[in-house]
Amino acid sequence: MAKPKYDGVIEAIHFSPDGKVDWARTYLRRGPTFSDYILLDRQALLEHIHAGKKFYIGKRIPQMGGVFEVTDQVLVHKINGQEYLMTQVGDTESDQLENAPII
Repeated sequence: MAKPKYDGVIEAIHFSPDGKVDWARTYLRRGPTFSDYILLDRQALLEHIHAGKKFYIGKRIPQMGGVFEVTDQVLVHKINGQEYLMTQVGDTESDQLENAPII
């Protein structure tokens, strides 16, 4: 089986009242496998992405272990000195993660 081309999968997100991601339910690649879900706060998620890790929005396929159905890559975009998490680069000053279920 080919190694996946991503390091983490965001399964669901929770927004804080200011419109930024508060935390995300994620799966992290650990060598050839993936972790159980882990809650990452916004800062930890940004640190992973700045370290060169690729995160996608997706979901685990039931009974398939580390196999995921992924859709959009999560990018960090700077606007007016602030960093925003986005799946498509835009000019809105808020986190925009299309197709990510919200908790």
